[in-house]
Amino acid sequence: MADSTAHVLVTGGSRGIGKETARLLVEAGARVAIAGRDGEVLGAAAEELGCTPIQGDVSVEADAERMVAETIAALGAYDTLINNAAIGRFAPLVDTSAEDMERVWRVNVLGAFLVGRATAHHFVSTSGGTLVNVGSTAARKGFAGGSAYASSKFALSGLTECWRAELRAHDVRVMQINPSEVQTGFGGSAPAPNESKLQALDIAEAIVAMLAMPARGFVTETTIWATNPK
Repeated sequence: MADSTAHVLVTGGSRGIGKETARLLVEAGARVAIAGRDGEVLGAAAEELGCTPIQGDVSVEADAERMVAETIAALGAYDTLINNAAIGRFAPLVDTSAEDMERVWRVNVLGAFLVGRATAHHFVSTSGGTLVNVGSTAARKGFAGGSAYASSKFALSGLTECWRAELRAHDVRVMQINPSEVQTGFGGSAPAPNESKLQALDIAEAIVAMLAMPARGFVTETTIWATNPK
């Protein structure tokens, strides 16, 4: 729920979709912690937004556990995870290195799992919560050059479905949002502004709308496309 009763951790919260989601949640009165690896960027974003910064790498088990523990300590409670941290590496199959494949999977799959697992322990103990995995349209259809990224997002969809099946009995809502291309500079240099394509704020607004539904129901999954990108 995106209101003053929400206590939220947003991973990958210092940039792009994560930052805009944190901004909207704070504006709605929620208490928000944002997590990221770059301490300088994270600190600046937290100061700008009025959030609690928690530095760490989701793909490191000790960091993931600590992020959740620090969120609970800093916010006094914890009931919502925006599992957003991700990276992209894009190349044809014959040019995709094992190192790039492993790094993408460590962040996008293992990282999501580690933060999700630590969160689930808490949500089960408190009998409730909401977990939102930020996927991609690449979680539904592969594309040339997407071996590492698309496969990681397909895997994230599998995690979402497993967690939903396990956690509903504990009053935990597990959702997934699948954005198509968003103008954030993800996976490379910042693109030239294009108002016909999706912006980070568009996805943030969709996430907050999903959270706003009363806890007796939830949107299992939603996909966001630009209407007519040019």
